Amino acid sequence: MTVATMTLGLVPIMLSTGAGADVMKRIAAPLLGGILTSFLLELLVYPPLFALWKGNTEVFLRETKQPRRSV
Repeated sequence: MTVATMTLGLVPIMLSTGAGADVMKRIAAPLLGGILTSFLLELLVYPPLFALWKGNTEVFLRETKQPRRSV
């Protein structure tokens, strides 16, 4: 919801042609790119990384809690 609100707020700035539009476009373009990049990272990259990290932690804890066998 936050990404949609910010995107909808920045799109009119990107499409504007009035006085000062060239300066505002230079500010809005990186903001819009950063917001969209962050959104995609949160949906596509962070969940698999967390799953890998969480899975490795559980394996480590499982291995350290088992008593060692003496031979």
